[in-house]
Amino acid sequence: MAKHEEQLTAVFSALSDPTRRRIIERLARGPLSVGEIAAGFPISQPAISKHVRVLEESGLIAREVTGRVHRCRIAPENMQAAVTWLETQRRFWNATFDRLDALLTRKGKKSS
Repeated sequence: MAKHEEQLTAVFSALSDPTRRRIIERLARGPLSVGEIAAGFPISQPAISKHVRVLEESGLIAREVTGRVHRCRIAPENMQAAVTWLETQRRFWNATFDRLDALLTRKGKKSS
């Protein structure tokens, strides 16, 4: 599998979890420490750290360590790869449905 495909798989896998999607949504408003992220969830800090690690490995977030504080921020480059893939799929399916609609419209006019 090409590196791009592996990265895309990692991004979609990371985003498949609702907790990780909520972390991304919170980080979209600005950088947060892992402790600040954990404060917004009813799960333990070690569990949040595992989610943060998955997001970091997928390339969706970056972590900066200053002393004992780990601050996380969005890394939009890899999200853009997913957006590009989704946009390509949207265009393909819209064009396919437009062709199907045109075909059905022609067939409907012939039947009348």
